[in-house]
Amino acid sequence: MGVQPEINQRDLRSRPREIMDAVQGGQSLTVTRDGHPIGQLVPLRRRHRFVSRQEFAAMSRSAPGIDLDRFRADQDATADTYLDDPYDR
Repeated sequence: MGVQPEINQRDLRSRPREIMDAVQGGQSLTVTRDGHPIGQLVPLRRRHRFVSRQEFAAMSRSAPGIDLDRFRADQDATADTYLDDPYDR
């Protein structure tokens, strides 16, 4: 990971559109005041909020199969089999 470019607060005030366009384009910047770093401008990670039915079906086709008996055995082996009250001590 390389060093982030620095901008001073004067640049931030005088070139806000250019700077915000750079951040929106994926650029991270360190903001300085009097030559000292005081903050960072970093792009937000974009999340997919919706997966189409076709996309979900395509992902499901390539998913590994599940052996339900083995899955249940794994759950039983790791589950707490004691039914005692944890506050009853």
